[in-house]
Amino acid sequence: MDPGPTDLGVVDPQQQQQQQQQRRPPSRYESQKRRDWNTFLQYLRSHRPPLSLARCSGAHVIEFLKYLDQFGKTKVHAPGCTYFGHPNPPGPCVCPLKQAWGSLDALVGRLRAAYEENDGLPESNPFGARAVGIYLREVKESQGRARGVPYQKKKTKKKKKRKLLQDTAVGASIADDAAGASIGSSEAGEGSRAPPAGSSPAS
Repeated sequence: MDPGPTDLGVVDPQQQQQQQQQRRPPSRYESQKRRDWNTFLQYLRSHRPPLSLARCSGAHVIEFLKYLDQFGKTKVHAPGCTYFGHPNPPGPCVCPLKQAWGSLDALVGRLRAAYEENDGLPESNPFGARAVGIYLREVKESQGRARGVPYQKKKTKKKKKRKLLQDTAVGASIADDAAGASIGSSEAGEGSRAPPAGSSPAS
């Protein structure tokens, strides 16, 4: 009886790859995403009345984000504060600490991915709700005004590429028009040029 692949010590490459992935420690992003997901599930269990994931909506997500403000470390000055709009306040104030907009935005992104990884449907994902996006935009703008550091909208590579293509197309059009004008003037010059001496005019 011939020995099989297992008897020869041959390992299936696909199985070996799966074992390596299982032994490989999760990335920092994956670990943080798992912690965020567990925190959100704990929040739902502690909710009064308790809230199931299936009944969770964008409004509940916003409620969760506001709940996290108590653990924030970013000073957000109130409109009546002397340092409102001051990027580098010279002294302390009694304004509350909140979660920074960037932290909330990244958190929602991780939870949105975790929701779908845990068998949630993309169309019913509460973290992708329009209300959540509006809330994050309002937090971004209000914190920018309060801290005197307005967030600048970054141009995406796609927009830059589109603009480059548009500029190239406009440049090519101008070059074509210039070339056409040059050819036209050249033809006009040739047409008006007198025939060489000794030649008979066309009848």
